[in-house]
Amino acid sequence: MSNKGRRSFLIGGGCTAFIKPRATRTTDDMGLEAATKALLDAGITYDLVEQAVVGYVYGDSTCGQRALYNLGLTGIPITNVNNNCSTGSTALFQANNAVKYGAAECALALGFEQMKPGSLSSNFPDRKPPTMLLGIRTSEVEQRIGENHGPSAPRQFANGAREYFLKYGGGVEHLAKIASKNHKHSVNNPYSQFRDGWSVEQVLKAPKITNELTKFMCSPTSDGAACCIVASEDFVHKHKLENQAIEIVAQALTTDSPLTFEADSAMEVVGYSMSKNCADKVFKDAGFGPGEGRDQVGVVELHDCFAANELIMYPALGLCKLEDAPKLVDQGDNTYGGKYVINPSGGLEAKGHPLGATGLGMHFYIMMQLRNWAGPMQAPGLFDTRDSRGKYGLVHNVGLGGAVVVSLLRRPEFFKSDGPDGRDRVGYNHAHECRRVTMSDVDKVKSKQASKYVLQHAKL
Repeated sequence: MSNKGRRSFLIGGGCTAFIKPRATRTTDDMGLEAATKALLDAGITYDLVEQAVVGYVYGDSTCGQRALYNLGLTGIPITNVNNNCSTGSTALFQANNAVKYGAAECALALGFEQMKPGSLSSNFPDRKPPTMLLGIRTSEVEQRIGENHGPSAPRQFANGAREYFLKYGGGVEHLAKIASKNHKHSVNNPYSQFRDGWSVEQVLKAPKITNELTKFMCSPTSDGAACCIVASEDFVHKHKLENQAIEIVAQALTTDSPLTFEADSAMEVVGYSMSKNCADKVFKDAGFGPGEGRDQVGVVELHDCFAANELIMYPALGLCKLEDAPKLVDQGDNTYGGKYVINPSGGLEAKGHPLGATGLGMHFYIMMQLRNWAGPMQAPGLFDTRDSRGKYGLVHNVGLGGAVVVSLLRRPEFFKSDGPDGRDRVGYNHAHECRRVTMSDVDKVKSKQASKYVLQHAKL
């Protein structure tokens, strides 16, 4: 095995609806739903999962165990991770590494969140937050680019957009176009928290959160869960999953560089170079030269916690030149009929942002796009290429403080669209239909070592 490890594949995925945070569902019950759907999709039971990584931000220790114990007490390693908004993708990164480097043939990544309404805040007011220096740097940068207002997170990202406009052009109307595009995409996603399809004018007229951002340019707090299952190539062939396995061609996790604090830049505070470094590494690991490979991407789930971040991340990911993000928006190269379909799910702004589930939800949607199962959300032209594998799907997930995960996904050369697949096992096409699971669904995928005592407390 090389230093880059062996090939790894997404073989199953599941998602709950992302809903308003009203404490109507617990993380263990949402986690059970998402994991059950993923196992049904993959056609395996929990007994075949050798490791699990669970991500969440707002919860006590061992929430991951509590959720997965519903499926069985098999004694496997279960690790809980917290990396702010990139928590879900971080869980997948760890599960993927377990498979790539031979620690497991099959690993499960689960993410969930039960949030409070309103702006994000720390659960530990008796101590300094780890992002305090970012807040200090934000105030210092504002002395150069002008003061802003609003809660910390939207203010930081709005400042990033303001700096971009000052340097390269563009304006708030571009943020409104991005937000409206995402809200219109979301109309086709039954998992989404908002399916209103706001127009550019409605986005601009919404209540202002910062100088640049209105309410409809901001992602809402949300409750929800998502799950992805990773397996080796041997596992794929053994379980005859060639008709739905999607390869994780390359994946990376990066943290901040000195530029975050030394560059006197609002764009750097919100992870411009951290994202650029991660994307560059992923495309290099996939075998592309500097700046290459982006023209082979067809569909993207990009971390649009605020419309400002989506604009800044177009050039960070190499989807356009640094100065051309407004042009990409004006030309419609971020939606159906353009160069890329970016956030066909509706993105965080419309779909919702349950922090621990967000990154795994992104991978779920891109996996379904590359299977060609996404129905009304399906990006066109992904498979109209000379290469039988079609175009790539790209996932970008960022958390301040900081961590970025970028994944490059693609159909493998052995992919074949025939025979029974996850849609048959789930009972419907869960790529674009949202239903709850039943206890009979759980019974199909639970371990032989499931506990009746634990399951009697499950609520679906």
